[in-house]
Amino acid sequence: MLYYHRTSLAADLANALQGKAAFSDAPNGLFLAAPRRTGKSTFLQADLMPELARRKVVVVYVDLWADQMRDPGSLIAKAVGRALVKHLGVVAKTAKAAGLENITVGGIKIDTSKIGRVDGTTLADALRALVEATKNPVALIIDEAQHALTSEAGETAMAALKSARDQLNRPDQVKLMLVMSGSDRDKLLRLVNTNAAPFYGSQIQRMPELGPDFIAHIAQLIAQQRPDLTDIHTTKLQEAFALFGQRPQFFMEALGQVLSPLATHTGRFEDAMRAKALQQQQNDEAQMESDYTALKPLEQAVLWRMLELGTRFRPYDADALQFYNDKTGDKITVAKAQKALESLRTHQPSLVWKSARSEYAVEDATMLRWYTQRVSAGTWPPVGPQLDWLEE
Repeated sequence: MLYYHRTSLAADLANALQGKAAFSDAPNGLFLAAPRRTGKSTFLQADLMPELARRKVVVVYVDLWADQMRDPGSLIAKAVGRALVKHLGVVAKTAKAAGLENITVGGIKIDTSKIGRVDGTTLADALRALVEATKNPVALIIDEAQHALTSEAGETAMAALKSARDQLNRPDQVKLMLVMSGSDRDKLLRLVNTNAAPFYGSQIQRMPELGPDFIAHIAQLIAQQRPDLTDIHTTKLQEAFALFGQRPQFFMEALGQVLSPLATHTGRFEDAMRAKALQQQQNDEAQMESDYTALKPLEQAVLWRMLELGTRFRPYDADALQFYNDKTGDKITVAKAQKALESLRTHQPSLVWKSARSEYAVEDATMLRWYTQRVSAGTWPPVGPQLDWLEE
């Protein structure tokens, strides 16, 4: 599969994490936000991780989106635990085989039965021991980090990471690098934007999306493989890529179709790419409209309120209940609103995200963009078939 490496960006971020970039707060934590399917996770694994490893940094990677059935706190702790066991090697295996309860690494006593378990102190100690065992800095990369906030254990793990960072790092020496990525900036903000947030004071940065350099690279590959396609219009390709939401997977799939010997389009392939991008955009919007109009009236009202207010959304206050009443024409109680919220959470795919502190947000940020566009166009709310929903 074709992949466009961003080695320069990886090097810049690695410099920032190591404290080599002036005026950067990255040594305290690097928080990156990028929409889904724009190449964020692939960049972390294919570019940033190898660059850090090249600098003799021990990298631990965990994707909290990969297994949503498991507690995020457990996923983080087990990833660190596995790395520790790996680097302790023979020492840990021998200790476990001999039935020893503790081993000492660099003056840190580690309970061999608890390595990787969900416990804030144990997680912090495991990270400190990993640094001591490897004699190298450690980078912990947590993809879709906002999911850590959906459980108390996840919140505890985040607090433990902050504690470990404070213990291990000095102004002139960074031993623990933390990289937190997320596909939803508003959710990721909850890690940094209040006094109670574990990384209060840090800033969320938007990860640069693929742009003209990527398109120029693709155009060069096309010219090499299809010399019959002369004077490739990179500007049109860039416009099509933007219409695809700068999502390389969708863009490349469409490119394969329009360049296929079986393609039926006539004229320039760049124009065919634009047509496919517009069709994809229409399909995405049609799917969101279908999902919304298929909801019960109260579920629609709750989701509408959430889209309208964003982080100011409060599901059960007097204004919210009045809003639900107005939109449904029914007398809505807190119990009914709770039931609607739970239904939105369990919807497949899930439409609502909930933190361990009972904060709610729209699950997919693209729905918020769709809502904003329709409000601007005066076409909100979408109207579907009239269904007689029966309240259970």
